[in-house]
Amino acid sequence: MTTEAPPAALLKDILGPAALETIADAGAVASRRFDRHAFLTAASNGLDALSIMERVRHIADALHGALPGDYATGLDIVRAMAPQLTHGFQAMAVTEYVARRGLADFDRSMDALADLTRFGTAEFAIRPFLAADTSRTLAAMTEWTASDDEHVRRLASEGARPRLPWAARIPALKADPTLAAPILDTLRADPSLYVRKSVANHLNDIAKDRADWLLDRLAGWPQDDPRTTWIVRHALRTLIKQGEPRALALIGVGHGAAVTVCDFTIAPQAVRLGDRIAIAAELASDAPERQRLVVDYRIHYARAEGRTAPKVFKFKSFELAADETTRLTISQTIRDFSTRRHFPGRHRVELIVNGQTMAESAFDILPS
Repeated sequence: MTTEAPPAALLKDILGPAALETIADAGAVASRRFDRHAFLTAASNGLDALSIMERVRHIADALHGALPGDYATGLDIVRAMAPQLTHGFQAMAVTEYVARRGLADFDRSMDALADLTRFGTAEFAIRPFLAADTSRTLAAMTEWTASDDEHVRRLASEGARPRLPWAARIPALKADPTLAAPILDTLRADPSLYVRKSVANHLNDIAKDRADWLLDRLAGWPQDDPRTTWIVRHALRTLIKQGEPRALALIGVGHGAAVTVCDFTIAPQAVRLGDRIAIAAELASDAPERQRLVVDYRIHYARAEGRTAPKVFKFKSFELAADETTRLTISQTIRDFSTRRHFPGRHRVELIVNGQTMAESAFDILPS
């Protein structure tokens, strides 16, 4: 007898009925003026059909109906609720109340977002303020870079990202993705890895639209601090995968490498969806001294009508001594994603060393 595996949990279910009960309980504890029944009724209505971010906004609107009519009083209750929540997405939903009701009360709302971001993140709630008054909001976010709280400093960077995932694009940042540069300059050696990751991701967003600006800016950053060096390396990841010579130079890598590729293989050479491929490469140094290598591989995914869609993957970054030979191996499961669907056919694979293609191989995806 066999039993079916339970269905995989959906991301949106993080904000399901149990989360609504937790939020309702937090509201009731925070204030006797919070209408628990009204909140649960409104928040539950139509919840099933909504995605995770739609639920965030839906719950924020349900909060409005359960709180006192004036924003200042409601905001005090929301801020008292946040410490009692049990998941970051619950806090995001509560924080969204500020975005949907507080645009007309800028200073009070900024103070609230800097407080509430500690319990989840206010990176989405800040976006309507950036859209409504970009310069004033960026000025407030710049002040946050001096905060003792890493969550607040991160919000200064993350909330202003030009391509923040799941978030609406800000017209001013779309026109000029470099507007938050003073924030990034201030945080370029932040002691918190949490903040540094955000700064690197923000800079990588800029790389996709203003690569020359980014390269010029980072070239002017002193890299005597390892925290800055870490940010630069991660900020340039898209340009490094593209083999951009200036990006490679900024991380101490020359364009091209003095190596011989002794072997580059894909096994097995024919697979079906769900199978794994193993990619192996053997590199021998031809240089008289140690050299730094950034090795990637590019898969040209087969598409309809003979077209292909290339995607670069990280293999390894390392130093190779003079006359040394090394073997690299990596494996990858061939399966569909929401962002990538596989088609039968030949898939060409390139080995890229310091921005230059140095070997090719291939594998076939067979029809299911």
